[in-house]
Amino acid sequence: MEQLIWPLVAAFAVSVALGPMVLPILKKLKLGQNIREDGPQAHLAKAGTPSMGGVIFLAGGIIATLLFSRGNFGWPLFCILTTVGYALIGFLDDFIKVYMHRSLGLKPYQKMAGQLGLAILITVFAASSPEIGTVIYVPILNVYWEMGWFYYPFTVFVIVGVVNSVNLTDGLDGLASGISVVVCSTLAFIAYSIASELSGLGLMGSAENYRNLAVFGSAMAGGCLAFLRFNSFPAKVFMGDTGSLALGGVVVIMAILSRMALLLPICAGMFMVSTISSIAQVISFKYFHKRIIKMAPLHHHFELCGVNETKIVAGYIMVSVVLCALTLAMVL
Repeated sequence: MEQLIWPLVAAFAVSVALGPMVLPILKKLKLGQNIREDGPQAHLAKAGTPSMGGVIFLAGGIIATLLFSRGNFGWPLFCILTTVGYALIGFLDDFIKVYMHRSLGLKPYQKMAGQLGLAILITVFAASSPEIGTVIYVPILNVYWEMGWFYYPFTVFVIVGVVNSVNLTDGLDGLASGISVVVCSTLAFIAYSIASELSGLGLMGSAENYRNLAVFGSAMAGGCLAFLRFNSFPAKVFMGDTGSLALGGVVVIMAILSRMALLLPICAGMFMVSTISSIAQVISFKYFHKRIIKMAPLHHHFELCGVNETKIVAGYIMVSVVLCALTLAMVL
């Protein structure tokens, strides 16, 4: 368990130390968040809050991953490249929002093209890896399913879906970062358990890969935990799309490398709620001309119903803890 604790502690320490140094820079560069006028009125007071703060926990997580990974660095580097790749798409989105004063950032097709391109590269890498292939774990049945060619479109769909789910969830102070602490910790523990099992079978090379994957997840959880110091209500900084798209990459790459993609609707369920509520709202309004909730994603609906922002965040995190506990019970 020390192999999970120390990366978390190191990432936490680095991110906490970086925060006070990064915040003045973001303010000096005038990287303030533009707030949508059609959103909850309480959010208008947040206009000008520095964005792109995701660099704080990303730096801490990446540094800790590099410090504590051992042996073959293939998986840790791939996880980092995936994270940085989605962070760069988010950075472009944030840059356009701030400097071109366009609240929606990149055009949808531009963002989707970048996300799909990365998703395809990740899928090809996973399918060509001896430890992964085109196999996924099926919970409840406790079997591994050889998906064959269907693995490719399925995995691309999962990657793009999860990345956007995390992005949609980043709408309240501390919401996405708080849930990510729980989800990343859970996926790290699953990877560590797989490593222990493989080590017991004498498959030391594969065990090392999963142990490094656990280090990566633990480090990112530590970085997100530290980020709450600056991002919890009232937020001193927002992670921006730089952070939220990167976090989506973190969550999904861990699930794919550990063959646990089918567990994401459970352990990352509160991220999925954002996407499902948004899609349902669009479909209902387009075809029936009615809104099923006051505003999508769901957390904004609760705001408009008068629920305090901090209570919504706390509720989402508590439900995530329950869902992740259920996930561990199904796997371990």
